[in-house]
Amino acid sequence: MSFLNTADWIVISVYLAVIIGVGMWAARGQKSTRDYFLGNKNIGWLGIGLSIVAAETSALTIIGVPAMAFGDNISFIQVIFGYVIARIILAIVMVPHYLKGEIYSPYQLLEQAFGVGTRRWAAGIFLVTETLAAGVRVYVASIPVKLILNDKLLGLGTGDPILGSIILFVFLSLIYTFFGGVKAVIWTDAVQFCLFLAGGIFTLLYIPTLIDGGVSAALSNAYDHGKLHWFNGQFSMSLPFNIWMGVIGGTFVVLSTHGAEQLIVQRVLACKNIADGRKALVTSAILIFPLFLIFLLCGVFLWAFYQAHAMQIPLPEPKPGIKANDFIFPIFMVTEVPHVVKGFLIVAILSAAMSSISSALTSLSSVSTMDLLKRFLKGRDESFYLQFSRWSTVFWALALVIVAYLSRAQDSVLNLSFALRGVTSGALLGSLILAIRRRKVGSLAVFSGMTASILVMSCIHFWLKWQTGSAPSGEPVFGKVAWPWFTMIGTFVTLGIAWIVTRFTATGFKEQPLREKSPSCNVDN
Repeated sequence: MSFLNTADWIVISVYLAVIIGVGMWAARGQKSTRDYFLGNKNIGWLGIGLSIVAAETSALTIIGVPAMAFGDNISFIQVIFGYVIARIILAIVMVPHYLKGEIYSPYQLLEQAFGVGTRRWAAGIFLVTETLAAGVRVYVASIPVKLILNDKLLGLGTGDPILGSIILFVFLSLIYTFFGGVKAVIWTDAVQFCLFLAGGIFTLLYIPTLIDGGVSAALSNAYDHGKLHWFNGQFSMSLPFNIWMGVIGGTFVVLSTHGAEQLIVQRVLACKNIADGRKALVTSAILIFPLFLIFLLCGVFLWAFYQAHAMQIPLPEPKPGIKANDFIFPIFMVTEVPHVVKGFLIVAILSAAMSSISSALTSLSSVSTMDLLKRFLKGRDESFYLQFSRWSTVFWALALVIVAYLSRAQDSVLNLSFALRGVTSGALLGSLILAIRRRKVGSLAVFSGMTASILVMSCIHFWLKWQTGSAPSGEPVFGKVAWPWFTMIGTFVTLGIAWIVTRFTATGFKEQPLREKSPSCNVDN
């Protein structure tokens, strides 16, 4: 069943043409990997700040955040406090390290402090986790898109709308990423951020016009049913969300994602100087709170609307990685919103999906080229490295398609991808903290700390999964450590084991020479 008319398709087509055009425009004058991965460091901080928010906002965020408020309340907003705090810390502490010299990834700092082995280990962790996570994001985004768009069209001749949707998402994102690199990704992200923010604001203003009594009646009803409850002061390691989980756990999560993972750090590295890097991060801190609040309130208004209106499409069965309530927002879009505007709201979801894919492609290409492979391809000119970087982007696009397709057929791939980020994020953040401190910590200590952190977090994850059962009420029998705490636990394990190795092993006191103080070092950055 098709819910779109010609005007909606025109809106979608114009959006795709504009995004690809922006990407091709950004590709002008590229001659080196510096242009491709750092945008020649001539991108404005405002565009980078918008890009940071767009990169972390996937299509699942756009549909999943309203779904949380629809099914429960807006208490997730407590986690966003930590998201803001972490950005301020990174702007003060990390930006000077990232913009001191020509840095292509945070893992380059690890080599300067601990040697090439630590850099490769961290880069390898990122490549595995991001490939799985991004591939799963593609798959999950394709499910509601299948509901919105025409099945026959999405099939692309494959006979499988989900596979067609996966290929379409990745291919469209690849076009402008292949030619324009990070500059294209940043500017298209900025446009896409404006689109899905506008979509959220429109939804927030539009839904009350469909409810008897308008905004006041909707909010009053929601308040009476606890939908506006946002604060929980009781400390707990398990759900529901509480302020401690947000301020402490949420801070550690974003310290890792925005400070130790190339997906976001690459944007900061593209800034002209320290001042611009700080402005970009602070801009993202200012924007992230109202963005999540808007979509949470959209979920509240959707709940109020559907108290008095029947859904014109039955809720589909939940699938691995996506709950039944995640279909609420897409269903509202295609059944309750006027044409043309409907096209713009669908564009908002497409924007979020494409921005997360293009961000993954350019970060994976950067790490694989600059952190791992460039040292094995010495003696080539910059035109060779530029072409190699572009074709590595194609390789990672194929990898995302494969992971996304396997996620469709194998629940194990989904489970692994969701678990890996929580399992490895503390190891990456802890190693970076040690690299900045540089106080009598050697490569063996850091490597041991990272490895121990991954092993410990893996054990915690699988132990909790094994131990958690269901009581008649549906509540966990043994309790459960919620995901915002995983990064903090992993970080402390990394730091603790590194300290133990340093304290009790003589090798732990042997620091690797810093790159800038080692004139005999011939390894390319």
